[in-house]
Amino acid sequence: MTPERPDPAVPTATYRLQLQPEFPFGAAAAAVPYLASLGVSHLHLSPVLEAVPGSPHGYDVVDHARVRAELGGEDGLRALAATAREHGLGLVLDIVPNHMAMAPRHNHALWEVLREGPESPYARWFDIDWAAQDGKVLVPVLGRPLGAEADHLVVDGDVLRYHDHAFPLREGTRELPLPQLLDAQWYRPVWWRLARTELNYRRFFSISELIGVRVEDPEVFEATHAKILQLLDEGVVDGLRVDHPDGLADPGAYLRRLHEATGGRWTVVEKILADGEHLPASWPVAGTTGYDALRHVDALFTDPAGAGELLGQYRRFAAPQTDRGGHWEATVRRAAYRVLEHELSAEVDRLTRAAGRLCAASPDLALRDRAPWALHTALRELLVRMEVYRPYTPGDAADVVTEEAAAEARAAFAVPEEAGAVDVVRGLLLGRHGDGPGHVELRTRFAQTASALRAKSVEDTAFYRYVPLLSATEVGGDPAIPALPPEDFHAYCTRVQRDWPGTGTAVSTHDTKRSADVRAALAVLTQCPRRWADTLAEVTRTGEGVPDAQLAWAAWQTVFGLGPADPERVRGALLKHVREAGLYTSWTEQEPPYEEAVEAFVDAGPCGVPGERVHALRAALEPHIGANVLGTALVHLTMPGVPDLYQGTEDEYRTLVDPDNRRPVAFPPPDPGAAKRAVTRAALALRGRRPAAFGDAATYVPLAAEGPAAAHCVAYARSGEVVAAVTRLSLRLAEAGGWRDTWLTLPEGRWADVLAPAREFTGQTRAEELFTPLPVALLERVG
Repeated sequence: MTPERPDPAVPTATYRLQLQPEFPFGAAAAAVPYLASLGVSHLHLSPVLEAVPGSPHGYDVVDHARVRAELGGEDGLRALAATAREHGLGLVLDIVPNHMAMAPRHNHALWEVLREGPESPYARWFDIDWAAQDGKVLVPVLGRPLGAEADHLVVDGDVLRYHDHAFPLREGTRELPLPQLLDAQWYRPVWWRLARTELNYRRFFSISELIGVRVEDPEVFEATHAKILQLLDEGVVDGLRVDHPDGLADPGAYLRRLHEATGGRWTVVEKILADGEHLPASWPVAGTTGYDALRHVDALFTDPAGAGELLGQYRRFAAPQTDRGGHWEATVRRAAYRVLEHELSAEVDRLTRAAGRLCAASPDLALRDRAPWALHTALRELLVRMEVYRPYTPGDAADVVTEEAAAEARAAFAVPEEAGAVDVVRGLLLGRHGDGPGHVELRTRFAQTASALRAKSVEDTAFYRYVPLLSATEVGGDPAIPALPPEDFHAYCTRVQRDWPGTGTAVSTHDTKRSADVRAALAVLTQCPRRWADTLAEVTRTGEGVPDAQLAWAAWQTVFGLGPADPERVRGALLKHVREAGLYTSWTEQEPPYEEAVEAFVDAGPCGVPGERVHALRAALEPHIGANVLGTALVHLTMPGVPDLYQGTEDEYRTLVDPDNRRPVAFPPPDPGAAKRAVTRAALALRGRRPAAFGDAATYVPLAAEGPAAAHCVAYARSGEVVAAVTRLSLRLAEAGGWRDTWLTLPEGRWADVLAPAREFTGQTRAEELFTPLPVALLERVG
């Protein structure tokens, strides 16, 4: 039975479920009664379309026309929607327009392209440079160079097999000797290492297993969105989360087409905003998925002075080693150069070819005679100076590919005439030298490459090299500015309520490197940096089993934030840490002796007897960790926007980077009386009870405390109906003597304590009374 079609309303709160074969639609349906009782309005499902068999995440889509069989198929999804609707819940889907899995035996469209080449009707689906590699698609799957793997390439009828891989054979070629057979195909199986420099299809970041989709083509859009649009039209699904729009050729045009096709359904985009960057106002979306909110919430509970002192300690602890000086901008720049050289070399080469073609054919003689190496250098130097993910229009390019960046880029050239390549490239990007198809291609690919570079150099490299405060190295974060004053937080919320009231907000997601509760614990270290330094001095003995000082610092912070846990989880997270950092080992050039030393250090140190000293420090600070945990939860649930709760986070939830944070959770979770769940339930119930206080027309009004501890109280009113108040920097507060004579003046009326209904407040309220027994307060106007 098809559920009744809902109105395209904004959710009041969403709950993210990580679907996988271990947790299919049936398991989600069984959890619906509990999730409805929490007070959310919608379930937020990870991708549901057919993916590579066994995929734990679903982002490796292979068929847009089918709902994933391993999750229960379309019948299972419709049954989940019906169960959800019976309990008053809707569904929001995560969709993946940017890429598909590079898995021909599962991806029919790709199979046809490899079999028929550029004449295949599916060729327009994929972003392939057919002018490169002699018109063949490079397929980097071989474990060693071709000569060493030839015996494993086996013809099986009309299929070429290589271990678990299968590729179609071009008609009439299966009887040819292997060398001629390979030459006759529309693809070229090669050693996987060649992807770094030779790849001729766009991919997701540097992941060759995911091939870019040309969703800008109307026919491709229609084919890849038909099933999703059907589910929306029939009321099975109510809203969308769009994964990685920055990888698309024209995100704005795509979102406008999607908006029209969905009839304006609530849609948020996974857009990472740099400090000071705003979501393009022309995008017809409700807002982002919430990483900008995450950064502001985390920064609110971080002590700026202590963060600076912690940075100084980190520099003394790790600075003697290369690239460990604790200077954020320099770390990002070095990481960007490394990523361009090692991971995105093929993408820069494609950009260079595009720029070279434009220069060679330009009627403007000033563009002629530009050597490929000079254009390559100019592109590289401009890319590494990008401080946002990408430009969207030539006008945007003028704002982000600045003259200041160009001046720095020119300095990379020894000869002034050669440095002119910078101005040529910048002029092409800014639309000063024409607007033909080749110009659009260059601008588009530059923007897509910039997006991949920003993600890989910042989130996947620099965040693992610059670690004075691990809680600041989070998706969407700015480790150079780990703390913000309450005034900045209030200004951000005011702007969100005005411009993007239906945006998503999040503090934990499937992509966060540490869950909100782990980060909340780490933020407490900024209130006691000397205690942290003393503890490190106790547990660290120079030269004894420590692979390197940066890793040791990160490891000790990891176990502090996580608390006592299975050592395997810590080992896995720290091995990922050192491989992403790429200083002594990496994913593609692993150094077993170093990695073995890391594992031995983790077992003997952080997860051994010395780790108990760090756990003791955490236990001593538990009241202040708890204040941060509850404060983060309440602010997230009451600030402007639509809160997205990640699975399990209604209780204290401590996880590290994926795959640790994607493990299935139990429903209902144990410990129903926990303080965090009580706060979560109360806040969600209040959102449902007073939707106008949090909706599009709501207001956000900061409330200022008065008295000696006023800076430790952060409070605001929502539409004159709700007041949320939290304790900020509770350890500093306790050291200064507590609240003393600090007051918060409430808006006019009588206010009931939602967390303790027997209590009421009016007018001037003592902070000490307000924040007893909990360090947070949620008030509802009752008169």
